[in-house]
Amino acid sequence: MTTPALKDLQVGDSIPALQLPAISRTTLALYAGASGDHNPIHIDIDFARNAGLDDVFAHGMLSAAYVGRLVTNWAGQERLRRLHVRFTGITQVHDVPLCTGRVTERFAHEGEPRLRVEVQCANQNGDVKILGEAVVAAL
Repeated sequence: MTTPALKDLQVGDSIPALQLPAISRTTLALYAGASGDHNPIHIDIDFARNAGLDDVFAHGMLSAAYVGRLVTNWAGQERLRRLHVRFTGITQVHDVPLCTGRVTERFAHEGEPRLRVEVQCANQNGDVKILGEAVVAAL
């Protein structure tokens, strides 16, 4: 099955989903190193437990990055015009993220055809952790 060209997508059409592997402690350590965010709440279980939590949890920006990857894998980085996300839940260690998107509007801006896409990242139970919107050039 081929994915329709961006210029052919209509309101209600879905974009290809991005299924990620389960969040592991290794994922969190690698992300901490890559991002420079070494907040111990994300990588030190003793610190998390002292804070009253059962375990560490993923960096919010890791899930936001997954949403960005969803959009750029599909449309290409050069077509991305805007990406806005908000955090709606905590991604726990061992959660399995699934990022999805759906076209909500076709419009033009300064003569450029664009798509507005509702995006989200949810865990294996369907609990939404990130909600957002992307705008991409539909060339």
